Amino acid sequence: MTTVTDREGSPIAYLYEQDRTPAAPDQISDAMKAAIVAIEDRRFFDHHGVDWAGTMRALATNQMAGEISQGGSTLTQQYVKNYLVHVTSGGDPVKQAQAIEQTHARKLREIRIALQIEKQLAKPEIMARYLNVVPYGNQAYGIAAAARTYFGTTPDQLTIAQSALLAGMVNSPSALDPKENPQEALERRDLVIQAMLDQHRITPEAAEDARNAPLGLAEPLNKIPNGCVGAGPTDGFFCRYVIDYLEAAGFSEEQLKTGGYTIRTTLDPEATQAAKQAAERHVPKKTEGIANVMSVVEPGDEKHRVRALVANRDFGLNPEEGQTAYPLPSGVAKFGAGSIYKVFTAAAALEEGMGIYDTIPSPPSYTSSVYKNGVAPYTVGNAEGVAPGPRTLQQALATSPNTAFVALQEKAGLADTVDMAVRLGMRQTLLGSNASGEALSPGGSNGPSQAQLVKDRNIGAFTLGYAPTSPLELSNVMATLLSGGVWCPPTPIEQITDRNGNPVSITEEPCEQAVDEGLADAMAVGMSQDDDPGGTAHQAASGAGWSRPLAAKTGTTEAHQSAGFLGGTPQFAASVLTFSDGPRPQGICDTTPPSLCGANGGNIYGGKVPARTFFDAMKAIHEGLPVEQLPDVSQRYASGGNEKQVPNVVGMERGEAVERLRQDGYQVEERSVNSQRSQGTVTSQTPRGALPHGGLVTISVSTGYVPNPAPVEPPPPPPGRPPGDGPP
Repeated sequence: MTTVTDREGSPIAYLYEQDRTPAAPDQISDAMKAAIVAIEDRRFFDHHGVDWAGTMRALATNQMAGEISQGGSTLTQQYVKNYLVHVTSGGDPVKQAQAIEQTHARKLREIRIALQIEKQLAKPEIMARYLNVVPYGNQAYGIAAAARTYFGTTPDQLTIAQSALLAGMVNSPSALDPKENPQEALERRDLVIQAMLDQHRITPEAAEDARNAPLGLAEPLNKIPNGCVGAGPTDGFFCRYVIDYLEAAGFSEEQLKTGGYTIRTTLDPEATQAAKQAAERHVPKKTEGIANVMSVVEPGDEKHRVRALVANRDFGLNPEEGQTAYPLPSGVAKFGAGSIYKVFTAAAALEEGMGIYDTIPSPPSYTSSVYKNGVAPYTVGNAEGVAPGPRTLQQALATSPNTAFVALQEKAGLADTVDMAVRLGMRQTLLGSNASGEALSPGGSNGPSQAQLVKDRNIGAFTLGYAPTSPLELSNVMATLLSGGVWCPPTPIEQITDRNGNPVSITEEPCEQAVDEGLADAMAVGMSQDDDPGGTAHQAASGAGWSRPLAAKTGTTEAHQSAGFLGGTPQFAASVLTFSDGPRPQGICDTTPPSLCGANGGNIYGGKVPARTFFDAMKAIHEGLPVEQLPDVSQRYASGGNEKQVPNVVGMERGEAVERLRQDGYQVEERSVNSQRSQGTVTSQTPRGALPHGGLVTISVSTGYVPNPAPVEPPPPPPGRPPGDGPP
């Protein structure tokens, strides 16, 4: 069983094929040992693995019947069979069938192995192994899981009545399930008690007390939930991201379910609770057709730890109860983040030489000479309430005029703007998903990627954020900007240890300097007026009593079917995306609570539900933390400059990248990194931005593969066990 925990080590989920925890011989009650011997193998302590009298009796019966209908199996033989069925078969139905096939060959092999085991192991060890391997129904394998599941106790505390019930169940766990068939289970229990009495393993008084005892089952049964649904309504989304992340890092589903790992995640329970409450407070979970999702990432120049992934929906399988198992916060939502994408246009413009205090025009309407709307010119206007007129880039980020940013995207270049979005963090969104937000298939049959499509079709609306978007990647964009331009994968993993407590390595994408540090700092300050008077989030910030320095941007898609908010402090970055998640998407109206209002209606904006959710959650998350200031802005990014920029070679083939850099007068150093990108592809470069001639540029080149995690070593044998004491 693999245990998934939060950052403090408290379990949030379990992953397993079988709920099994081994118990040592001295951890099992004498009553349980007596019960299993009485009903399954009364001569257990007398034979040497095979009860020859019983075997010959079964053989004669089988010959008369013309088939293998009776086994005469000892506990040792049953241990062999159950081990082969439930352990070595690995869940393979063919191997399981072979382990129980009714043939003389199988029976003879079982006898041979049983005889070998009896020469190597003491009787108490064999009995403990048998009790640890057999199934007891309700996904409980082994006596420890059974004791907890049915009685909420440990195997050393099992009473005579409890032991008799469990011993009787191994004959047929389904038919004798005490929860579903209490009368049959009770009769079988009393049969075991009588056998224990007849064999003088208990006194008549003890037998009478046991027969009079009720079944005494735990209510409900103490099952350990399996998988992310078991993580509960709040933590299930985070659990789902953990599994997806580890599978991308080379862990198979079988490894995760049978490796016995302890996966300590980065989940912050307090931040998660605050975000969950805010998401539901502003869009109740059963609100028809509207999802409200939030992700929180902690910035850092060595790691970007994911602290919360929540939605107003609960994680589960019952839509009528406001549940979904779709990874809303970490997956690619079908709707866009709107004007939040203007962040990428601004960053691309800064890299081209602009400063955040440079003035840009903002006419009431703008017709592009570069982009088209089919065969017609591409004309764009501003949203309601956005006044025309020139303003600084910083003011434009706060007031969000569409006309200014479409014109700015023309100057910065669409391809460079898309690449900037990828560099800052929109990697699965733009490189790994198609225009519908679906993950690209290995063969590319459902492609091209969003990034390629935007470039190929010269889509000027990219800066307006019309396309499917990952809320988690949006948060990581802000984390990159607040980490001095260092991009790291948004990781949910703090540490993994195997069943023996040894650390397990995981291949993660290396951090990289995505943009120049000065550019990142300037973007943080450039986005710092959104919550000021005149900014699109001022009303929501004021209503929440927000007073900390903040970098932020709002966004709304054209038909009001989605809206978003991206914001962060030096301590935490977060995004909120509110979107129509029903089968027939509609516009969203800012009512109380929010509601759907037609395919072409709606009045939601990023400064409304998304911003309210953000400030509600982030105020609680920051409670007790010191107030930290945003970084200073260098002269270059304050008022612009013309320093030579290092060419962007990420995505190029290694040879092409080296030649390009050397032609521009730079020295080149290479390093290899494990990555899913094609072998020989440049995955990152350092530095970005300005660098004098002759400077050193380091490029990371993909090996083209992600190594699988090392297999987990089996646990060492307990002290005192004889040499060669392995499973059959």
